[in-house]
Amino acid sequence: MSAGKVLVVDDEADIRTLVRDILSDEGYEVEVAADAAQARTARERMSPDLVLLDIWMPDVDGISLLREWSRLPGDDCAVVMMSGHGTVETAVEATRLGAFDFVEKPLSLAKLLRTVERALEAGRRKRVAAKAGAAPLLATVGKSRATQQLRADLQAAAPHASPLLLVGESGTLRESLARFVHESGSRAALPFVCLVASAIVDSEVESVLFGTGTGESAHPGLFEQAGAGTLFISDIEELSPAAQRLLMGVLESGSWRAAGSDVSRPLAARLVATAKPGVELRAGSPGSVRRELLAQLDTLLVRVPPLRDYAEDVPDLLRYHVDRLVDTERLTFRRFSVAAQNRLRNYPWPGNVRELRGLVRRMLVMGGLEEISLEQVERELSAHSPGVEPLVKQDLLALPLREAREMFERAYLQQQLTLCNGKVGLLAKRVGMERTHLYRKLRSLGVDFRQTAED
Repeated sequence: MSAGKVLVVDDEADIRTLVRDILSDEGYEVEVAADAAQARTARERMSPDLVLLDIWMPDVDGISLLREWSRLPGDDCAVVMMSGHGTVETAVEATRLGAFDFVEKPLSLAKLLRTVERALEAGRRKRVAAKAGAAPLLATVGKSRATQQLRADLQAAAPHASPLLLVGESGTLRESLARFVHESGSRAALPFVCLVASAIVDSEVESVLFGTGTGESAHPGLFEQAGAGTLFISDIEELSPAAQRLLMGVLESGSWRAAGSDVSRPLAARLVATAKPGVELRAGSPGSVRRELLAQLDTLLVRVPPLRDYAEDVPDLLRYHVDRLVDTERLTFRRFSVAAQNRLRNYPWPGNVRELRGLVRRMLVMGGLEEISLEQVERELSAHSPGVEPLVKQDLLALPLREAREMFERAYLQQQLTLCNGKVGLLAKRVGMERTHLYRKLRSLGVDFRQTAED
């Protein structure tokens, strides 16, 4: 069975023969065309999965032919341009028209095969998405105003090519939201490549981003791997100063160049990055993002709310993750009781949706009766929140009013203080108390706010 059908369009007979022989040896079904007229006929006859298209041809140039094909309805054939003397402007125009990538002449065997493989895989993903209705994966669950606004903001950002910055706390599943944006736009069938900022070291920055070597020894960097898809950067503030300088240079020039190469390549990928809340206030300070880089990245900015800001969606999220884990991991179905759901609606979720998903998985893995009780949820929260009393305890009703109130206030303020990173000023605003009165309250309850800040 053929690994894929490839049409090679080039006016040079030697190139056509070379590429046909190379790809045929790799198991591809290959046809060749010498000009636009032959290319149109061959494309209609064979319905190729990939076209390798020369830019400069005598009758109709490759860009004009690509523009013609881009108007065809339902077209899902990947196109890779070939050129020995293309310009950045030509490359940008081809990318705008939907070209997957470029290969430079003289052709490198290793790069040619690698590009063909990636382009065919992208085409396969696009066809699978089309058969499934091309519906993007649901990234946000719930009916609250905050969830609806987040969904609307993401969908509004999806069609654009401008960089996107997602600002939110850890655990808000910002990478999933970035994938939602990718799947909702025109790049859905193209690569989604991830970079964890903290994992890149200065000595490897250039090679990781831009690749190394030329010809047979070439190793693709992240920009080449992403192609015209999406390059996702997790926690942009954790990029080293050297990495930030290189990234800034790419965004300002609109191009990049592999180490050891003299050829500049256009920036085709869309950049999507994440940052913690307050990134704008920290910009320019040591250990944070450069102001100039932030100005480039936040052309489009979406703020991702913490789960505690849309707690009314917790029951929907619990049901969604139960169903998903039962389907994907074949875990035994269980449902949360009404009392358990109400308890979790009032839990502050410092770890956000990631924490909720982890709790659901543990409850299903542990097994037991189909209904998950309040008692089970309390034990689980206590086990994973050492030193912090749960806000709702059945034995509160057995206590005198004064002791029950003190127990509740202590647990409430401890958890709120944790969410405020030990900052009493922020806590005062959050709970609506005057700071001096709050200090007295914390001392009377035995809440050590200094230790919380250190932790």
